[in-house]
Amino acid sequence: MERIIRKIERKSKVPKFQRVAAYARVSSGKEAMLHSLATQINYYQQMIENHPGWMFCGVFADEAVTGTKDSRENFQKLLEKCRRKELDMIITKSVSRFARNTVTLLETVRELKMLEVDVYFEEQNIHSISNDGELMLTILASYAQAESLSVSENMKWRIRKGFQEGKIGSITIFGYRRNTDGQLEIEPQEAEIVRMIFRNYLSGMGQTAIAHKLNEMGMPTRQGNLWTNPRIKELLTNEKYIGNMLLQKYYRNNHIEKIKTKNHGELPQYLVEDSHEAIIDIDTFQSVQEMLKQREQQYSHEGSMKRYPLSGMIQCSYCGKNYQRKVYPQGGTWLCATFLRRGKKYCPKAKQIPENILYEIICDVLHLPEFDERIVRDNIQMILVPKSYELVFVFHDGHTEQRHWEHRSRSESWTDKMKKQASERSKKCQE
Repeated sequence: MERIIRKIERKSKVPKFQRVAAYARVSSGKEAMLHSLATQINYYQQMIENHPGWMFCGVFADEAVTGTKDSRENFQKLLEKCRRKELDMIITKSVSRFARNTVTLLETVRELKMLEVDVYFEEQNIHSISNDGELMLTILASYAQAESLSVSENMKWRIRKGFQEGKIGSITIFGYRRNTDGQLEIEPQEAEIVRMIFRNYLSGMGQTAIAHKLNEMGMPTRQGNLWTNPRIKELLTNEKYIGNMLLQKYYRNNHIEKIKTKNHGELPQYLVEDSHEAIIDIDTFQSVQEMLKQREQQYSHEGSMKRYPLSGMIQCSYCGKNYQRKVYPQGGTWLCATFLRRGKKYCPKAKQIPENILYEIICDVLHLPEFDERIVRDNIQMILVPKSYELVFVFHDGHTEQRHWEHRSRSESWTDKMKKQASERSKKCQE
């Protein structure tokens, strides 16, 4: 039988549009930079829409955020879009715009390559998905990171040189404003609040009571936040209110993470006396410091005031009281002091926060591999509980971050052994 061979013509594929988005970033929130950001967004939108075969899927932009940080909000949204298989390509201006951290860049590019998402770097004319793309990006990212380090070190040198010369820099202080010459001047309304805080403390009021009073009077902080126990203490111990300026109280751990860390002697500090007009006289200030020391010693000797890593840091926004730690069979948990002592009637919105969940959230907020009390206290001023399953982290630098958390029901979290023990305790109570 003769074989018959027929040629089957290949069917032409329907052209597939590439789903393309762009990423833009400026490293300063100044007006000129924000204008640059708007220009970038407009440029990429027109570029993608006018390119045949490309489908415009948005421009993701971050402003006033350093390229060394992994926590850029819109950058993370862009990655999530890729993980949902909604993009085929990302366009960005350069390696340094995408990330100055070599590790972050390579990890991101590799993940996107696994997702079959190409990253095109305009300035370097590199496609990450190409054969030699990763090699070129490694070299260029290393250079960008080195450049970032150089810029950071130069900035540190200028700041520390300024400290040595007694220059106060861009410090902002409640109770003061800067004049046209950059000098601190008293802000009358805020200054009166400062004086009231000192007077109330000397009269016998505690820090929590003062914070609660200010909140009830409708006198928020400059950022519009509630007053807290640590915020009051920070104000009461601030030497700036007597006209002095202690420079370099804090420093950044490195140019990549840039975590604000309290200076415990790692770097020199500089005291500038009579740098500006005082709000509080020296006698009042010293009297307050003595009272703070006495109360601290008093409480440290009371057994009921046993200290835990988060003691005095978690505050109920409903009643103003701090959260206290309790230990149950299922583990440690934190509860509002009013709820513990007086019941749900007096603080109906209070919910217990399991310690393990609390630690996980804190590690996520500070980008820590594990819980570290020193780092937590150096960066976080207060943790507010405004409502059930909500936490607001108040940082020493004034910014806040909010987190929502989920909690399994007690019935789900209890083991059979725990249920049996609870049943036996209940029977004994009924006898």
